[in-house]
Amino acid sequence: MNLMMYLGNDLIESIPLELGRISKPGYLGSFKRALKIKYSNLIQQFGEKPEFLVAEPIIEIKQQGIKDENNRINF
Repeated sequence: MNLMMYLGNDLIESIPLELGRISKPGYLGSFKRALKIKYSNLIQQFGEKPEFLVAEPIIEIKQQGIKDENNRINF
């Protein structure tokens, strides 16, 4: 699981969490406070409060191919 901080539609930072500690009081709050301090200038410039989301990250793997002489992509 990750704690993700968004400003508007922009993902600012994602922090991996220990699954067993998520329900412990203060665990998420400590990360949220640290992120708010770290990005305080950006938050002031943006003019909106950050939003936080806890979710399992999705990893996208892109395959890159090599174009041949006929401009076709080969994997």
